[in-house]
Amino acid sequence: MVDITQKVTTLRTAVAQAIVKVSKPETITAIQNDTVPKGNVFAMSKAAGLLGVKRTPDILPDCHPLPIEFTGIEYKVDGLNITVIFTVKTIYKTGVEVEAMHGASIVALNMYDMLKPIDKGIEIHEIKLLNKKGGKSDFRDKFRKDLRAAVVVCSDTISAGHKEDRAGKAIIKKLEECDVKISEYVIIPDEVEDIQRKAKSYQEQGFDMIIYTGGTGLSGRDVTPEALLPILDRRIPGIEEAIRNYGQDRMPYAMLSRSVAGTINSTLVLALPGSTNGAKESMDAIFPSVLHIFRILKGARHD
Repeated sequence: MVDITQKVTTLRTAVAQAIVKVSKPETITAIQNDTVPKGNVFAMSKAAGLLGVKRTPDILPDCHPLPIEFTGIEYKVDGLNITVIFTVKTIYKTGVEVEAMHGASIVALNMYDMLKPIDKGIEIHEIKLLNKKGGKSDFRDKFRKDLRAAVVVCSDTISAGHKEDRAGKAIIKKLEECDVKISEYVIIPDEVEDIQRKAKSYQEQGFDMIIYTGGTGLSGRDVTPEALLPILDRRIPGIEEAIRNYGQDRMPYAMLSRSVAGTINSTLVLALPGSTNGAKESMDAIFPSVLHIFRILKGARHD
């Protein structure tokens, strides 16, 4: 199965259809009058769909087991066609498109099985996905493409040349995936004055975001939060909570990080952990969704 451990949990919805075509009007009449020998076609087929959708990962090897939190089944009769509309919802890391199509097909097959004694000409058509919501494709085209970022690595050892930077490069990789231009990438020591100077300079140059990595722990030299908090106009606690919550689900020490998020005028400032995994997971937790902030901060000027 595809690795989805880096994804965030969101509300996912998928709607699929299947069309059951009978060969004579009498079949439709029998369904509507509940005179089909095998029983109530709509009720029993709905029950089959409800059971079937929950077994999707048991049948399709690459489907992830996931919680099915809502299933809706509707029927629309048009002449000799019965359209099955199958809706699935979950709050999870991956979508439910296959589950919806599988459910619709099970409903259609059960209808075929129940109706075949009275109609030998039944056909199943157009099993397909009608729409889906909740995945990253919903938001991909909603973010601005003209954003500029500065990435600042805060580390005494890296700035002295004793260690290679990997966390900053992980941040850059994620930003590039989100179509954010990297205009500056620098490595500085863990000094309050240097950290503040960079923030003020980049903000004055009109950078959209400044992302620090390192100095958010609890050692005596971890001073990034202390440097940034006095110069922020506003903090954004929701971003900080999202970062720590995402990290805590993956390793217990994430609770010790003092990640910071806020703004200086209309520039977003983030202070992320200095470990490679900590920086990468923090970026995965909030990007690209955090880019919505620029529709709020600067949307009126750029839309």
